[in-house]
Amino acid sequence: MSSAEQAEGLGSVRVGCPMWAHRGWVGRYLPAGTRPGEELAAYAQVCNAVEGNTTFYAVPEARTVARWSDQAPSGFRFVFKVPRTITHELRLRDAQRPLAEFLGRIGPLHDRLGPLMIQLPPSFDGASLASLDAFIGRLPTEFEWAVEARHPDYFAGGNREARLDGLLAASGVNRVILDTRSLYAGPRSTPAEDAEYRTKPNLPVRPVATARAPIVRFIGQSDPQANRGFWERWMEPVGRWLAAGTTPYVFMHMPDNHHSPALARQFHADVAARVGTIDPLPAAVDPSRAPSLF
Repeated sequence: MSSAEQAEGLGSVRVGCPMWAHRGWVGRYLPAGTRPGEELAAYAQVCNAVEGNTTFYAVPEARTVARWSDQAPSGFRFVFKVPRTITHELRLRDAQRPLAEFLGRIGPLHDRLGPLMIQLPPSFDGASLASLDAFIGRLPTEFEWAVEARHPDYFAGGNREARLDGLLAASGVNRVILDTRSLYAGPRSTPAEDAEYRTKPNLPVRPVATARAPIVRFIGQSDPQANRGFWERWMEPVGRWLAAGTTPYVFMHMPDNHHSPALARQFHADVAARVGTIDPLPAAVDPSRAPSLF
């Protein structure tokens, strides 16, 4: 990396958690006085992005979106999941009306939206690619999009995986990369860990960027100290993506998510230490209330 690149910086790595309203974070990662319903504004001072999973289960009410808009600063990004009605029930077919409802509802957040995540059901195999192709072809281009595949067809290194990556790249759609290596290397001794094993697939990791905002969903162990060695494998791909002008998103999932904000910030710090100057995170709360894990 040249000295000019060091001085100018390499852009942004957006990091965050799968939620913003975890009451266990109050007094540790969020200020002690944070009241229910005010967590987003506090969380946005710790991380610069969030994975919005609640939209997978229901389209939010307009007043809820207005509250989010009031609390989220301009530099923050939401990565919302497309509702499961569209992805899992309709399987992307005849979904124009529910998609328009969803986009219309989250529209007030447009300048703070990252890629919208299309999480395909595990049964969505390579034979279903025509449905994905048709669906992507109708997506409004004023939004950014990402696709998470979970069927083994897309991880076998064959024609179907190549077709998926080619389709996404040709359409400017990001591929979501699920990394469960740390989770599956760890213990399975709590109900939260059992739930993660049941719901998160154990699939090969494909560190590919098909568009300008690759998304990594890192699924770790309950012990925060156990995860850093696994995310070390992401330093080279993330550095490469930054050098290519992309904006990577990395979300830290843990079985109980108790330490996810600290892990997200540490990942960001590790990238900065490896590749050079990147856009800083918010200052966060007083370190005496948010101690480092490392």
